Amino acid sequence: MRRTKGTKVERFRILLSILDIAIVALVFYRVLLLVRGTRAAQMFFGLAIIMITSVAGSILGLDGLNWLVSNLKTIWVIAFVILFQPELRRALASLGANRLLRNFIRSGGQEPIGEIVNAAARLAEQGLGALIVIEREAELRAYEETGTHIESRVTSELLETIFTPPTPLHDGAVIIRGSQLVAAGCILPLSSNPRLPATLGTRHRAALGIAEETDAVVIVVSEETRTISIAMDGKLRLRLDTLTLRTELAGIFVLQPAAKKKAA
Repeated sequence: MRRTKGTKVERFRILLSILDIAIVALVFYRVLLLVRGTRAAQMFFGLAIIMITSVAGSILGLDGLNWLVSNLKTIWVIAFVILFQPELRRALASLGANRLLRNFIRSGGQEPIGEIVNAAARLAEQGLGALIVIEREAELRAYEETGTHIESRVTSELLETIFTPPTPLHDGAVIIRGSQLVAAGCILPLSSNPRLPATLGTRHRAALGIAEETDAVVIVVSEETRTISIAMDGKLRLRLDTLTLRTELAGIFVLQPAAKKKAA
C-alpha cells in the first residue's frame, strides 16, 4: 500500500513538473510572438541569454559570475521597460483583450466599411485631412477619454462633417467601435520610429503610433497629397485607392471573423 501511494505521489509530482514546464514554455512562446518583428525582440533575446548564464553560474557554483549576472539582469530589465514602453504596452493590451468577455458585452453587427470608405474617398477629393481609428480586440478607452464622446451610428456624412474645418474636432482622431462612432477629437501617441520619412506629417505618425501600441486599424487621409493610407500591426501602407481600402477592411472585419466562427 505504501509503495502504491508513493508511486501515485511521484507520478503526480512528475505531471505537475510537466505542466510547469509547459506553462513556462507557453509564456515564452507568447512573448516571442508579441515582440516578433519589433525592436524589443533583440532585447528579449539578450535578457534570455543573461538569465541562462545566471542559471548556469548557479549550477556550476561560480559565485563571482552569478553575482555579476544577477546585478546586470536587474539593470537590463529596467532598461528594457524604459526603452521599449510602446512595445510592452502593445503586448499587455493584446494579452488583456478577452475575446469571450468582449463578445458578451458587445452587440453583434458588421462594421460600417462602406460608410468609412465613402467618407475617406470624399475627404481625399476635397483635400481634407482625417484620422479614423477602428477598434479591434484591444480596448481604446484610454484614448477615447482624450476626446469628446459622441456615441452615434457611423455614417459618411457624420465623418465628413467632423473633419471639415472649422469644426473644433477636425484636428483629432475619431474612434469607431463596432458600428458606433464613440469619440472624436481624440489625441493619439506619435510613433517614435526613427526610420519614418521626414515627409510624413503628424496624422501619419499618430496613425502609426496607435498601430504600434494596439491592434487597431487606422485610416489616414492626407490633406496635402489627397491620398488615403492605412496603418495596422505597426506598419503603414501609403497611397491606397478606394477599392484596395475596401478590400483590406473587408478582409479584416468580415472575412477573418467569419473564418474564425467556422473554425470554432
